[in-house]
Amino acid sequence: MREGGSGEIVERLDLRGLRCPLPALKTAARLKALPAGARLDVFADDPLARLDLAHLCGAEGHDLLAATEADGYLSVSIRRGGRSAGEGAEAGHG
Repeated sequence: MREGGSGEIVERLDLRGLRCPLPALKTAARLKALPAGARLDVFADDPLARLDLAHLCGAEGHDLLAATEADGYLSVSIRRGGRSAGEGAEAGHG
């Protein structure tokens, strides 16, 4: 883990070479391990990764900050939400 310029926690996850469903599963597991508000930069070359990661963010309450394609791979920046699907509904409601 490293800190960005503003002190935010930023982690990189290189998933190039992995095929569906592994990029989404590994991204979900890494996001669970990060604190709320941390940013995860994911790199993947699976053709379904863009759709799968966007779905993951929507389903688990994370923010998809950016998704760009260049040099044959996808680069996605995700900010971890306050809680993940499956965590108690009382988390984040108060």
